[in-house]
Amino acid sequence: MDGAGIDRGWQALPPEAPLEMPVQSLRARPARRPGGLPSRPAASWLRRLLVVGLAILLTLFAAREMSLVLNSGKPTVLEGIVLVLFVVLFAWIALSFVSACCGFVRLLLGPDRRLGIEAEGPPPMPRGITALLMPTYNEDPGRVMAGLQAIHTSLTEAGAMDRFHIFILSDSTDPAAWIAEEAAFLDLRRRTGDEARIFYRRRPKNIERKAGNIAEWVRRFGGAYPQMLVLDADSVMTADTIMRLADAMERHDDVGLIQTLPIITGGSTLFARMQQFAGRVYGPLIAEGIAWWHGAEGNYWGHNAIIRTEAFASAAGLPELHGRKPWGGHILSHDFVEAALMRRAGWAIHMVPWLRGSYEESPPSLMDLAVRDRRWCQGNLQHMAVLPTRGLHWVSRLHLMTGIGSYITAPIWLVFLFAGILLSLQARFIRPEYFPAGPSLFPEWPTVDPVRAMWLFIGTMALLLAPKLMAWIALLFHARDRRGCGGAIRTLISMLLETVIAGLLAPVTMLTQSLDVFSILMGRDSGWSAQRRDDGSMPFSQVVKLYWRHTAFGLAFGAVAWLVSPYLALWMSPVVLGLALAIPLASLTARRDLGLGLRRLGLLLVPEESETPKVLTDAVAFRRQREEVPALPGPQALFHEPALLEAHRRMLPAPRRPRQDPFDATLLVGLAKAEEAESLEEALRGLNRAELAAVLADARGLSRLTALAGAG
Repeated sequence: MDGAGIDRGWQALPPEAPLEMPVQSLRARPARRPGGLPSRPAASWLRRLLVVGLAILLTLFAAREMSLVLNSGKPTVLEGIVLVLFVVLFAWIALSFVSACCGFVRLLLGPDRRLGIEAEGPPPMPRGITALLMPTYNEDPGRVMAGLQAIHTSLTEAGAMDRFHIFILSDSTDPAAWIAEEAAFLDLRRRTGDEARIFYRRRPKNIERKAGNIAEWVRRFGGAYPQMLVLDADSVMTADTIMRLADAMERHDDVGLIQTLPIITGGSTLFARMQQFAGRVYGPLIAEGIAWWHGAEGNYWGHNAIIRTEAFASAAGLPELHGRKPWGGHILSHDFVEAALMRRAGWAIHMVPWLRGSYEESPPSLMDLAVRDRRWCQGNLQHMAVLPTRGLHWVSRLHLMTGIGSYITAPIWLVFLFAGILLSLQARFIRPEYFPAGPSLFPEWPTVDPVRAMWLFIGTMALLLAPKLMAWIALLFHARDRRGCGGAIRTLISMLLETVIAGLLAPVTMLTQSLDVFSILMGRDSGWSAQRRDDGSMPFSQVVKLYWRHTAFGLAFGAVAWLVSPYLALWMSPVVLGLALAIPLASLTARRDLGLGLRRLGLLLVPEESETPKVLTDAVAFRRQREEVPALPGPQALFHEPALLEAHRRMLPAPRRPRQDPFDATLLVGLAKAEEAESLEEALRGLNRAELAAVLADARGLSRLTALAGAG
């Protein structure tokens, strides 16, 4: 993998740009390399030595204690496996704990505001024009456009809209979503009265998914914009935050990317409200810690981040991995890799967790999280092929390893639990060898130290739970956030509630992720599907279908542990209980009434609910306004609204010469079916989704469907 740029000719004018793109604004800019390192914190190596060194010391101490627990001066093979698995899992916990401690100190002392970005005071006015990119794939267009309208309103009220252009970059394959996007785009222009700075483009083929969508925009239009701010379908950001990011990027020539800390908002189900509470209370502590010691070698989370277009175009070109899917092909989790490649080329990557005004939403249920997790699991495991890349900074490699570890640790934990049962079986049923071969004055007693084991367990759990307690203590020193979370006592109760439910869900997630890893090892591709954003409800029978295996596994696991030893079953009870209750837990946490009921009790609150930023209230209001306007279903709307049909026709790509266009069997089949149809309804019924999309994207097919609509 050579990490070449997206396109060496990225500064050139694009050919045959669509009508709705600002072609006239494009201009070539001279290439430049980052000069100096003014954005890099001094003595960052000392910070990393402190964090990594303490994590290693904690792990060594825990490894010694576990060795004494097993009395493994001469360990058996099984004891050796248990010890190795424990060390791997504990090292993960230790690094997270030490990093969280650094975040706790930063929250108490005040954030490490590098790049000169201040959270207070009037925001600076950027000099150049920044592109706001909204990639979308079969999403609800009303929701997407409502968020963009809220951002547009915020920028307009700040008097800064002339410094920003909004691009809606569609990869939608569903014809109904595509036509609805075009209608919503025209409506967004009408509502804002802004036709000069809002643009829409749909790619006929969504090659490389979101990464390819952004890359194509950079190739065709990146030369006009020094920087781009990448959003997600559920992203909302304030003008204040956007302006500060754009100004910081302009003032630091060596910076390639600045990542904000998106705050989860808008949750109504119990699961979503748990997620947003955890993200809002624990998230700043974790983010402050990693930002402090990662320094200029930060990471990219794929959205709500501003990127220097030159850095992205010249360094962040993604390779196509060798082999078949799921291991080969295009990289699904592109963001970590893009950050690593930009850092390799000399660009600084920063995180600014203290800068508020960056928002996103959470999956509404455990089921929706599992769908997203399956894709992320495959994408992160693909990073194994990226790790050997020459020239990557060691912190960038650590980011990739962290992404891999976030899924690999699930099957490691599962194997560790099985190994624990086997170790107990060995101790109970296999006769020990008291007098090994060779002269010996004393017998070797094979014992497990239960007291030391108990204290080691308590210490491990303390490292897991201490960051939550530190986050609560830090919250006490921030009066506004403390009040916004319901006060010190309610926040503590909310934290206990979230910890208990999350603890029960953890084994369910462990087994799900373990199955995901296994399916990837078996060669099964996850694909890419649109996410649900609002409703997490699901028929109970469907929940049973998804989680009966978890329940059966938990009951069987508990029964085996009980047969081996009642004491072992007691130790395993949290895991067994969570798995046994997987079905009711998944069903109950997806309910809105429980989530909203806890909100009325003042539990699981976040400050953005008591003092909701205007950009969020605007987004909700604009979404409701759009829901009140009835829309014609599917592609039929195209042939009932002349203005929409004309706009759709003008936004189609220009006809290309036969040599430029490969043979498209789907289009030819669709055209043939459309020619045979006697009415528009018959044509729409006869075409499958891919055929209809191909026909609607072709001037000949569109003319035929229009003629059928007129004849009807």
